[in-house]
Amino acid sequence: MRIKTLCSLAAGLVLTAAPVTYAQKKVVNDSNTPLHLLQPAYQVPYGVPTVESVKKDMDRILHYLEASTPTRVVDSRNGKVIKDYSKLPATAQLERGAFRLASYEWGVTYSAMMAAAEATGDEAYMKYVTDRFLFLAEVAPHFRTLAEKKGKIDGQMRQILEPKALDDAGAVCAAMIKAQMKDNTLNLRPLIDNYMEHILNREYRLADGTFARTRPLYNTLWLDDMFMGIPPIAWYSCISGEESSKHLNEAVRQILQFAKRMWVPEKNLFRHGWVEEMTDHPAFHWGRANGWALLTMCEVLDVLPENHPQRTEVMELFRAHVRGLAACQSGEGFWHQLLDRNDSYLETSATAIFVYCMAHAINKGWIDALAYGPVVTLGWNAVSTKITPEGQVDGTCVGTGMAFDPAFYYYRPINVYAAHGYGPVIWAGAEVINLLKQQHPKMNDSAVQFYRYEQKTDSPIFHIMLPEEAVKK
Repeated sequence: MRIKTLCSLAAGLVLTAAPVTYAQKKVVNDSNTPLHLLQPAYQVPYGVPTVESVKKDMDRILHYLEASTPTRVVDSRNGKVIKDYSKLPATAQLERGAFRLASYEWGVTYSAMMAAAEATGDEAYMKYVTDRFLFLAEVAPHFRTLAEKKGKIDGQMRQILEPKALDDAGAVCAAMIKAQMKDNTLNLRPLIDNYMEHILNREYRLADGTFARTRPLYNTLWLDDMFMGIPPIAWYSCISGEESSKHLNEAVRQILQFAKRMWVPEKNLFRHGWVEEMTDHPAFHWGRANGWALLTMCEVLDVLPENHPQRTEVMELFRAHVRGLAACQSGEGFWHQLLDRNDSYLETSATAIFVYCMAHAINKGWIDALAYGPVVTLGWNAVSTKITPEGQVDGTCVGTGMAFDPAFYYYRPINVYAAHGYGPVIWAGAEVINLLKQQHPKMNDSAVQFYRYEQKTDSPIFHIMLPEEAVKK
């Protein structure tokens, strides 16, 4: 009875309720909508960035690093600041910030900051460099005296005064040479010459003179060492006077001897490691190491004279590498940790290095803006999403040794304190600003295109690249 009553009541309510109306949803189809103009669900921003947006991203990093890399000497026992460097106690050390002032990662950062100052006209970037280089040059003699007296000094200063590997010397040395060339009052030559003594005369090499290591196996080539050792030699040619040609030739020789063993022509990529005693040579195309190789060629080509007999050979290798890398870019704009393995994670530092190198090559006229400009803007847009509001750079693989299995690379951690990301991102931003000032990117039919000349129309179908005078007519 109760069930029957409830059913009757429900029926009555249905009969007496107001009629329900639903808004008719518009059907989007090919007859009433230009479907090609529908907005895609991009995972990172798509389009042409602006100079202002790039500079804003870079500034966040600069301000974070200014606060995170102090220039003070402190007493490790109590943290008190030491101002009289002539009386350093045995416990004196550089104040610890988030990053080391003379690591190879910071050598990259110093070079990037100088490029940023030039691209933006903002002297705060150059001040960041000169403040730290002047500080290191000032305290170095006092720490050397302390080492002679006590035999033991702060590890960061020992890395500067007594470099034991290319990692200790190369990238910082190259940055110091550039800074010295910009401002000859910096008095960095003693530190530069000390670094170069190790690079040229003490670093371990194969029998033919190629930079090598004794780990993880005897006579191992690390692709990373192209960048750690070759650019400082090339830049040293700019200040070494009569020996300049010798240093240029050595830089080129090192590139070609690395390539002879580590270049994989069927993929236009480099392998990360090569071991002399191996019969077969596994090819793991680690992203950041390929970045170091491409960046090395950029640095050398910047100082190599146009008439150098091997410039064409280096340029051809550079262009082939660009082609191989462009083919590996993901749909999100990043490159993968292992470049040719799309199930490995997307990595920031390698992406930023590739963005810088390709943008630089376009601006120098080495590669075609029409072909590679969109690769650059997509890559920068991706990188920009990894700059946090505080100015940290996320998504960067931590320092990495060498392995001959994929799991090692797949599971390397990422961390905002991986110093490898900061310099490449600033360098990439600086060169993208140059790109936007010199080139002519424009959206056309929803896609980023680069043009030979500035376009004077917003028509999505306009694609004829005419000189400015012809467009005006």
